[in-house]
Amino acid sequence: MTTPPPKLFAFYGRVSTEDNQDPESSRSWQLTRATTLIQPHGGRIATEYFDVGQSRSLPWQRRVQASLLLAALRDPRRGFSAVVVGEPHRAFYGNQFGLTVPLFAHYGVELWVPEIGGPIDPDNEAHELVMSVFGGMSKGERNRIKLRVRTAMAAQTLLEGRYLGGRPPYGYTLRDLGPHPNPAKAADGKHLKGLIPDEQTAPVVQRIFAEFLSGIGLFAIAEGFTANHVPCPSAHDRARNRHRSGIAWSKSAVRVILTNPRYTGRQVWNKQRTDEVLLDVDDVAMGHTGVMRWNPRDKWVVSKEITHEPLIDDATFEQAQAILQQRGRGTGGQHVRRRTRNPYVFRGLIYCAACDRRMQGQYNHGDAYYRCRFPQEYALANQVPHPRNVYLREDALTDPLDTWLASAFAPHRIAQTITTMADAQPLHHPLTTGTAAQAIITECDAKLERYRAALDAGADPAVVTGWIARTQAERTRAEAELRAIAGTTPRRMSRAEITALVTALGDITTVLRDADPADKAEVYRQLGLRLNYQPETQTVRAEVDLSAHRGVMVRVRGGT
Repeated sequence: MTTPPPKLFAFYGRVSTEDNQDPESSRSWQLTRATTLIQPHGGRIATEYFDVGQSRSLPWQRRVQASLLLAALRDPRRGFSAVVVGEPHRAFYGNQFGLTVPLFAHYGVELWVPEIGGPIDPDNEAHELVMSVFGGMSKGERNRIKLRVRTAMAAQTLLEGRYLGGRPPYGYTLRDLGPHPNPAKAADGKHLKGLIPDEQTAPVVQRIFAEFLSGIGLFAIAEGFTANHVPCPSAHDRARNRHRSGIAWSKSAVRVILTNPRYTGRQVWNKQRTDEVLLDVDDVAMGHTGVMRWNPRDKWVVSKEITHEPLIDDATFEQAQAILQQRGRGTGGQHVRRRTRNPYVFRGLIYCAACDRRMQGQYNHGDAYYRCRFPQEYALANQVPHPRNVYLREDALTDPLDTWLASAFAPHRIAQTITTMADAQPLHHPLTTGTAAQAIITECDAKLERYRAALDAGADPAVVTGWIARTQAERTRAEAELRAIAGTTPRRMSRAEITALVTALGDITTVLRDADPADKAEVYRQLGLRLNYQPETQTVRAEVDLSAHRGVMVRVRGGT
């Protein structure tokens, strides 16, 4: 009698983090459960997909190994006919089962779980109910863990004043407080940390509070430190601030120091929180992503007792907060300033020639201005000859600019302008770029096929899995590029269509002069207008893509 060939399975498992669990041990017991389930049915595991460090809240499409498994379902030469999950709590979270199992049914691949005792029947309501319960239990377990951790951290801060990690605030450094009170962590050699004043930066913090209480403003304090070559916080600790320039003090850095209650010797926690927001509002199945946000001061947890050496006393700190509140950093029972939206015709289009930054709109006595304020601390540090404030009045530029633009549509030049506009359109659809992205996807698919063949041939799974992950990431980027290109479908306008549009506008000068500011601003943006204001000569260089005459110098009123 001929023995039937074994039924080939793919195994899927997941372990949350390497810090809290041993990935190899977790894989072993999940694999053992899966093997115990399928062996009586003549099953054998042919390939494995095991996610390490992937949160259960991530949908399968965003887990590295789970996404590879879903991709393999589409391959008729996948090398397995069923998938076995060792622990549904770790595999499915919330409604993930309901979003995933239709794919298995569509491609004719069975899904086995120990709790069902075999394959899941997509049409069996009891099976679906059981798996939905496990998904809800998994979500509840994660929420309970988050609640316990946050409650414990709040208690450790409030009652014990324990330092809970993170970078020490400017003015402090860390010291060793001995073995960790948790026996398991102590056995791993972990120690508690505490804050002690830093010899170099602690006096700077004390000087900031002293100068601020003496009446010196944030800006002046920052300028003074930069002029005296005092390293700013990011320059003092370059190893952890490589993403910052570190060239000079800013008033925001001074304000952060003035509002940090840790300098009173108390520990603080919960200044920030992580909110889970939808990754794609048009595709809820893609799940959530974490976004860091600041909590209001009443949500901060501050220790009751002094836990480390203070740099200032409570009275000094409260006095600084009162001054900041009076200067408009909070309501403090005073009136709340309400921002009003004013129309700016050249919003985002005017650049300061001295620093090549966009000038910001500002209303003054009912008139629109554009201002470039270059912080003096940066000017000192970079030796940039920039005035403290550069102003340009909007109405001083509007009429000369509109007249210049209208000249391109004068009767003796309109034919040349229309020809130039027609010729300036792109010759090719952006999907020519998409051809390259499609080629990358095809190449990645071929690579993935070779990698799976290598696994079947007995290659090192750890090495090949790394190749697969990198290739899958490259393929995902190419797919995203294709989707972005698909969302832009420009069409070349004919010369007749451009002529009809220009004719419909009539007198361009009158149209621009009488147009609503918002409509006029949109016209300028569509023209690709860029204005560069030179404060020394009080001139503006205007550039658009209308004709070969791409620039003109316009004399305007205004000053520094």
